[in-house]
Parts: sequence; structure tokens; C-alpha cells
Amino acid sequence: MIWSDYGFLLSKNKFGENSIISEFYTENHGKISGIIYGATSKKIRNYLQIGNKFHINYNSKNENKLGYLKIEIEKILTPLFFEDKKKLSCIVSSMSLVKLLTVENQSNILIYKLVEDFYSFLENINWINKLIFWELELLKLIGYDLELKNIVKEEIVDSKKLYFVLGNSEKKYIPNFLVEKDYDVVDFNQIFNGLKLVSDYLDKSILRPNNISHPKSRIDFLNLIKE
Repeated sequence: MIWSDYGFLLSKNKFGENSIISEFYTENHGKISGIIYGATSKKIRNYLQIGNKFHINYNSKNENKLGYLKIEIEKILTPLFFEDKKKLSCIVSSMSLVKLLTVENQSNILIYKLVEDFYSFLENINWINKLIFWELELLKLIGYDLELKNIVKEEIVDSKKLYFVLGNSEKKYIPNFLVEKDYDVVDFNQIFNGLKLVSDYLDKSILRPNNISHPKSRIDFLNLIKE
């Protein structure tokens, strides 16, 4: 099997002395993995950063065996944020979610476009807010649509509208901006609570039922933005 495609690097792991096993999310083939020989050479390793976009040539003699990849950098993206620890951590966390939640060799152009759009909001002052909606869209595309407006109840406290859900006989309050889909809210406490809500949903609905641990990169990201 031989083909060419474009894709974003999701992960890389050392394989032997000079090679790596890498995973990409591609435009026409979905998530794919393969061996890149000579990946530790200076020519390749400098741009082989998680999140960068590549042109990929794939070659495999057998569908059941790991293929070989030849890559060329298409767009340098991640190095633009090397001096911003929070955004760099966000990139690694987000790519790890795509890796974790998608199926090998199953194309989905909407997920590819979502990954492609990821960098469009990182320069925005409200980038963490927009990240949350990006994550919710990713969950929706894999079949886990958290449509909060359909499950929350409302109450008025001190003239303020609050949203909540009932679980195990206790109320769990939901940040207003998630229900009302306010993409411009900047209150950090609300935003952080929104991130935690997505994490809780991810754990309860997807990870724990499949005996999967919460991605360390996402935990690291949440800890970093609290600082």
C-alpha cells in the first residue's frame, strides 16, 4: 500500500537508535502510524514537533504491518509558541486527545479540519475559552455530544441566573458561558471550571468505561494554567 497525504503529528516514540514510531492525523486516511527512519538526524528532528503539519508518503507491504513514512514539513506551527509554556502545553494536550479519541485508519474530514483550525484561536486573548469549545466539538465528532442546554435546570440566586444538573441527589453547577455558548467570557474561574467539567465528562463517559487513564499531558496543562 502506497499513498501520499497531509497530516498533523500527534505523537512520536523512539524506535531503535535513529528512528521513531510516529502517529499523524491525516486528511484522507484519518489517524495513521508508521516508522520514520533517521528521525533523530538534525535535518528531521528540528521540525519533528508535535502539532506541526507534514506532507506524508506512506509505504506498507502488508496492511497488518506497520508502514514506513517519508515526511516533508508543510507548515511550521508549534515552534511559534516555544516561548509560551501554557500554549505549548495546550498543543501537546490537544494533540494527545486527538490521538486518544480517534480510531486508526478511519478517515474523518471534520476531525481533520478541526485539528487544522486549532491554531486559529491560540493568538486570541480568550484562547482558553475557545479551547473548551474546540474540545467539546471534538467529543461531538466522535459521538459524545455534551449538549448542556438540554440537560441543565435554572435557578435565580441574588438576581443572577445559575445553571445546574442534579446527580446523586446534589446539584452540580455549570458555568453559564458553556450553556449560553459565550465565546468571549474572560473570567478565569468560570473558564477553569469549564475545563474541569470537560475533564470530568471525559473521565466518566469515555475513559473510565474503557479502563483508560486521563492523559498526563492534559493534567499537566490544567496544573500549569492554575499557576
